[in-house]
Parts: sequence; C-alpha cells; structure tokens
Amino acid sequence: VQLQAFGGGLVQAGGALRLSCAASGSTFSRYAMGWFRQTPGKEREFVAAIRMSGGSTVYADSVKGRFTISRDNAKNTVYLQMNSLKPEDTAVYYCAADRSIILSSMSSEYEYDYWGQGTLVTVSS
Repeated sequence: VQLQAFGGGLVQAGGALRLSCAASGSTFSRYAMGWFRQTPGKEREFVAAIRMSGGSTVYADSVKGRFTISRDNAKNTVYLQMNSLKPEDTAVYYCAADRSIILSSMSSEYEYDYWGQGTLVTVSS
C-alpha cells in the first residue's frame, strides 16, 4: 500500500488542523492505520491509531482529548483532526499502515510496515 499524507501547515496556538492520509494500491480496509510525529533530534513519537474497521482507537496521552483519528474506508483515507494545538505539537506528522497488528501494539512504530512521506505541522505561540 502507498500512503500520502497532507494537510499540514502553519497555525497559531489554540487553532486546529486536519491531516489526511490517502492510501492506494491495496485494500485499505484491511489495514490498521497510525499517525506518528517527529521533531529534529528526537525519536518518532506515537500520536494515534485506529483499527481496520474504525471501531477501536488508541491515543498518546499528550494528545488525548485534543486529537481525533478517524477513517473513511470508502475514500481510502485516514484523518487526524487536531484541535487546541500547542507549540509542542510542532513536528512532521507521518501516517503508517499495517495489516497484522494487535491493539496493544498499535503505538509501536516497529509494528508498521508502510509509511507515508510526512507533512509538516507548525504551531506558533
């Protein structure tokens, strides 16, 4: 599966953005999807993940209550709605996919086989 993330940009603190990740090349509904982020000099950090059917989601504590992950299997797209953005949310955001991942492992980047190219989110104070 090929993934393309987009929707990043510059936003003021307290604002909102919605990231999208479009998938192609395979049956999207068979993949669990995750969002990760990375800033220079730091390791990639888990943000959120969603199961194939969309019935189960997992969030990092740092974004819980502010970010919402969702998917539209008819459109082969996963979304990350980011509200109440903070300067510390500034990062390159990546989407990832995997076909065989259990719920308890969805926060581990090593469980994902496919990655998009990343989209930059900058939150100004």
